[in-house]
Amino acid sequence: MANQDDSFIREVNEELRSDQMKAIWTRFGGLIVALAALIVLGTVGKVGYDYWQETSSSRSGDAFLAALNLARENKSDEAFAALTALEKDGYGSYPVLARLRTATLQAQKGETDAAIAAFSDIGKDTRIPPALRDAARLRAAYLLVDNGTYEQVSSEVEQLAVPQNTMRHSAREALGLAAYKAGDFARAKSWFQQITDDKESPRGVMGRAQMLLDVIAASGKA
Repeated sequence: MANQDDSFIREVNEELRSDQMKAIWTRFGGLIVALAALIVLGTVGKVGYDYWQETSSSRSGDAFLAALNLARENKSDEAFAALTALEKDGYGSYPVLARLRTATLQAQKGETDAAIAAFSDIGKDTRIPPALRDAARLRAAYLLVDNGTYEQVSSEVEQLAVPQNTMRHSAREALGLAAYKAGDFARAKSWFQQITDDKESPRGVMGRAQMLLDVIAASGKA
């Protein structure tokens, strides 16, 4: 009899649990399905995004290399068109690299004002990584040495000519050259002296700075 009672109780409990599950499913089944679907969709989305990211980067890289090849083959118009398309639709850092390369091509073609403006715009674009902005400022500054004023060069790179900046050596050189070209030999001497006094200055930059210091000293103008 006891075994029959136990069996009866188990059956009742199973029925109760079954009824409870039905009630829970009736109330929350839709939510459970939705959550499960979101998990599946999230997994699929992550995999899809990773694939898109990889293929987009690969396509942009291929497009950039193709544009560089066109430039090396002196197919300037085709290179400009390819780089312009990459600026608009490229992935990751490639649009910025395309902008830099376009400005370089403009400089090579003698379109100096356009190149300076392009490099200067890149240098001011806070969406771009600092290292690329600084490189663009330097390119603008070196072009301005021959095509602008000391003040214009200074506005581009004097902020880089500080001890903690890794590009300070080139920035100081551009400033020194601009001052020398403007006939401000005292200021030029100051910038070149900062280069020679900096033990971390690259050998080439230091050698040019020392040569110009010697020229200034021989001239007796500073």
